[in-house]
Amino acid sequence: MDWFTILLILISISLSAAAAAATSPAPAKSSLNPFTEKAALLRYWNRKITNSSPHPAFLVSKLTPLSISNAAKFSTIAASDPFKLSSTLPAFCSAAALLCTAELTPSLASHPGDSDFSSYDNSNFTNYGTDAGGRVSAFKNYFGNETPLSTFRRYGHGSGGHNDTFATYGPRGNIVGANFTSYGTSAAGGIDKFNSYSNSSNIPVLGFNNYATEGTGRQSRFRHYSDDSNVGQQIFSGYGKRGSGATSDFTSYAHKFSNIIESGFANYGENGDGVTDIFTSYAVDSNIPNNHFQSYGSGTLAGIERFNTYREQSNIGDDSFASYHKGGNYGSVEFTNYGNESSGTDAFKGYGEGSTNGQITFKSYFEDNTTFKSYAKTGIDFKSYHNSSSAQIHTASTHPGLKQWVEPGKFFRESSLKKGTVMPMPDIHDRNPPRSFLPRSIAVNIPLSASAVAEIFKFPPGTTMEKAVASTVADCERSPSRGETKRCATSAEDMIDFAVSVLGSDVEVRSTANTNGSKGDILIGEVKGLNGGNVTQSVSCHQSLFPYLVYYCHSVPRVRVYEAEILAVDSGKKINHGIAICHIDTSDWSPTHGAFVALGPGPGKIEVCHWIFEGDMTWTVRDRV
Repeated sequence: MDWFTILLILISISLSAAAAAATSPAPAKSSLNPFTEKAALLRYWNRKITNSSPHPAFLVSKLTPLSISNAAKFSTIAASDPFKLSSTLPAFCSAAALLCTAELTPSLASHPGDSDFSSYDNSNFTNYGTDAGGRVSAFKNYFGNETPLSTFRRYGHGSGGHNDTFATYGPRGNIVGANFTSYGTSAAGGIDKFNSYSNSSNIPVLGFNNYATEGTGRQSRFRHYSDDSNVGQQIFSGYGKRGSGATSDFTSYAHKFSNIIESGFANYGENGDGVTDIFTSYAVDSNIPNNHFQSYGSGTLAGIERFNTYREQSNIGDDSFASYHKGGNYGSVEFTNYGNESSGTDAFKGYGEGSTNGQITFKSYFEDNTTFKSYAKTGIDFKSYHNSSSAQIHTASTHPGLKQWVEPGKFFRESSLKKGTVMPMPDIHDRNPPRSFLPRSIAVNIPLSASAVAEIFKFPPGTTMEKAVASTVADCERSPSRGETKRCATSAEDMIDFAVSVLGSDVEVRSTANTNGSKGDILIGEVKGLNGGNVTQSVSCHQSLFPYLVYYCHSVPRVRVYEAEILAVDSGKKINHGIAICHIDTSDWSPTHGAFVALGPGPGKIEVCHWIFEGDMTWTVRDRV
């Protein structure tokens, strides 16, 4: 074949290819603007992670929604002076999908008649009800906002016969914050009712500082207060101080499945005259309730305190009674059915010391790890007092009668991850409020400092968010445990960098697909161990509470990671795709860790597995099997 014929054949082939290209549909164009911060992050992902695994939807959904113009605007402000972001905070929070508390409105003025606050939130009741008499203020279904903030500072000063009702206050709220500082000071008569207050809430922080100080004959009732709540803190500092004839009734307080509730009663009822305090069904069925009674009832005259069915069937709580009822006169204190079927510690330091003509009775008192230091040597009667041991760690194996307080299915053994297993699944819902990552160009300029973040985002001192930010920063600053490598990722780029630095560039990230099956029994379907089911290393990232997404990421050596089909027990239908991680080496874990409470027998003796919850994720080397 001569060269001319070959040339004609090549020209023909070229023309045919061109024609085919002209008639073929053009490739689909991405709807994502390439100049957005989200698009920039995905390009960053592709540069840092060398495999072709798809971008995970659960992570992409958390990327910043900032528009091109807003990203440029707020990045410029943050680069010049991040504290100037506070001057445009509402616009910044809205555009970047951040968690910001509403700024309080000016204080509401007193109302001449009865007041009804229904479906209300984020308000300022400072000086409300001053010198009020014979009226009723009702707060019903108060707080519809997810991150409510209200203040009742100096509420009801000098009032007489004024009744306040807080019914269904803060239900199912997230990060509920309320401040009752100097509430009811010098008030006479009247009733305060806190019914179903802050129930089923997440991280309620409530302050009753100098509540009803110097009050006369006022009744306070806390019923079904903080039931079924998570990680709450209530501070009763100076509550009822120098009161006369006042009555406080705490019934079903922090009752039914409340988790890690801390209550502080500092200078409660101090120097009171004829006061009555009753704690009935207080912290019953709770997990790790910590209650501190410091200078409680000190210097009281003819006071009555009753602890009935207090902390019954609760797990690992700690109570301290320091200077409790110290220097009292003609007082009566009774502990009945205290701590029944519970584990924890009680410290009575300076209890009843210096009291005269008083009677302190421990009737059916059940508690281990109890110390009585400098307490009154007379006037104290121990009836049916049960103290079985000292310094004992309570688990299912050491105390068979102790009720399990770890949520069923929260921890499990590796043997449960087999096809056909029916097992409980805990509540894996993300209980944190929705937020987005900030672009690194903004996040890198915001100091990771509790005071700086509180100032920029205008979180008042003592509020829930101010405390949450401080806790997150403290976790970030904490030294890593043995064998741990950790980083607080304040941007998605930070998280990618950390995962790649630990595991290399050929990585994948996974999370449980959804929350189906939560709080019920599930059937395990097909199970696959990543990397052939061999012991490996992973990087787990957990959300922290912050105005923008911050993840606590840490390397987890010696683990096995599994993917498991989660099926409905009744139908066998697939309802979820779970990611579980099994920690093979637990030797450095605390003996009181919830895993050992649920599973026994102790650190280093068993592996412990758990699901990756909604909102959290785990990184591993790409699975090649």
